[in-house]
Amino acid sequence: MSKLLQTFSPIDGSVYVERPWTSSVEIAAALERAEAARGKWKGVPVAERVAITRRAIAAFAAREAQLAEELCWMMGRPIRYAPGEIRGFVERATWMADIAEDALADIRLPDKPGFTRMIRREPLGLALVIAPWNYPYLTAVNAVVPALLAGNCVLLKHSAQTPLCAERMVEAFAEAGLPAGVLQYLHLTHGDTEQLIQAEPVRHVAFTGSVAGGAMVERAAAGRFISTGLELGGKDPAYVRADANLAHAVETAIDGAFFNSGQSCCGIERIYVHADLFDDFVEQAVALVGQYRLGRSDDPETTLGPLVRAEAAEFVRAQIREAVGQGARAHLDPTAFARDEPGSAYLAPQVLTGVHHGMRVMSEESFGPVVGIQKVRDDEEALALMNDSPYGLTAAIFSQDEAVALALADRVEAGTVFLNRCDYLDPALAWTGVKQSGRGCTLSRVGYEHLTRPKSFHFKTSL
Repeated sequence: MSKLLQTFSPIDGSVYVERPWTSSVEIAAALERAEAARGKWKGVPVAERVAITRRAIAAFAAREAQLAEELCWMMGRPIRYAPGEIRGFVERATWMADIAEDALADIRLPDKPGFTRMIRREPLGLALVIAPWNYPYLTAVNAVVPALLAGNCVLLKHSAQTPLCAERMVEAFAEAGLPAGVLQYLHLTHGDTEQLIQAEPVRHVAFTGSVAGGAMVERAAAGRFISTGLELGGKDPAYVRADANLAHAVETAIDGAFFNSGQSCCGIERIYVHADLFDDFVEQAVALVGQYRLGRSDDPETTLGPLVRAEAAEFVRAQIREAVGQGARAHLDPTAFARDEPGSAYLAPQVLTGVHHGMRVMSEESFGPVVGIQKVRDDEEALALMNDSPYGLTAAIFSQDEAVALALADRVEAGTVFLNRCDYLDPALAWTGVKQSGRGCTLSRVGYEHLTRPKSFHFKTSL
C-alpha cells in the first residue's frame, strides 16, 4: 500500500488531499495521550464539558464556507447543498449539549429509610469513532459529541475520501479549549483500524458504513467485551397510501431518493404506491427527476453531482441494466443528461417501474441515483414488501390518516418510521436500525446510555 493517503475528487479525478498514513508509533502515542487525559476529562463537570462543546460548535459554524467547499471537492456534494451538512452538524451537536446535564444526571431512587441509593452514568473510557464519506460530518457528530459530553476520550478515524473532516472537527474543539488528548484524529488503513479495535484502551467502537465493515468490527472486538454501535446499510422503503397528498408525496419521496446522488444510508431506495395513485405518481416523479441538472459539484447550478467514484456509478448502472433485462421499464433517457458518461462518476438519474423483489435494484443497496416504483393493491401488500428486506433503518409512509399510519408504522421493521417526510434525523429521537442495518443507538437521551455504563451506589447510612 502507498505510504500516502490520497483523496481523488469525484469532480475531476484530481488529487485533492494527500496525507501520510498514521504510523504504528503514532497510534501508540495517541493511545498514551488518551489514557493520560481520560481520568482528568472524566472529572470535568458536565457543565464545563457543555461549555467547551458550545464553543467548538461556534468555531465549527464560523468555518461554514470553507468546510462546505472542502466537502464538495472531497465527496462530490453539489456546492449549493454542502453548507446544509455544516448546519446539520450544528443542530445535532447543540441538541446533545442542551440535554447533556439532565440526561447524564444521577438517577435518584425513592427514599428508603437508612439508605442512600443512586445510579451514576460512568463514561466508558476511550471511544473509537469510524466515520464514512457520504455524510462525514453528520455521521461523526452523532457519536463524537455525545461521547465527549459523557466524559469519554475519542479517537476519530474518517474515510480516506474525507480526511479533512476529522482534522477540522479536532481543530474546532482545540480552539474551544478541549484538553489535549481528549479528541484526536488518525488517518488509518483498514488493517491498522482493525488492530486498533483490539487495543486494550479502546472500550467502545462507533462504526458507520457497510455491512461487511460492521462484520469486521464485530470480529475484531470479539472476546473483548466492549460495546459497539453499528449503523450499517439500508434499502429504505416509502409507501404512498391512496389517501396521500400526491404532490407532497412525490416531492418528498423523490428528494429522499435522489438527494446526495442517492448516497444516503437512510435515503429512499424503493417506493410502493397504491394502485389508485400509481400512474399519476410515476408521471409526476419522472417529470421532477427530469429537471435535475447533472454536473460538476462546484457549479452552483448543479442539483445532482457525481457519485463518489466511477466504480460506484458502474455498480448502479449494472443494477439498472439487469433490471431492464428482467422486464423493468426505465423512464429517463440518460442522453438527456449531457454529463452522463459510462466509465465516469457522472451518472444520469433513473426511475424504474415494472420492478419486483427478484431484481437486485429492489433488494440490494444501490447507493446511487435510481429508484424503483412498484404498484400495490392495499396496506397489507405494501407492509409485506416494506418488511421484505434484510435491512431496517428507516421507512416512510405518506397518508393523511395519522391513526392508520401509526398502526402500520408499529408493524414496520425499521429503527425510524416517518409520516409524510423521510431522510431526516431529529436529534431528539433515537437513531438506530434493525436487522442488517445495525444495532446500538446514537442521539437523543437514549444515545447517552450507549456511551456510559451504569454504576450503582448502595449506602447504608443508619447503623
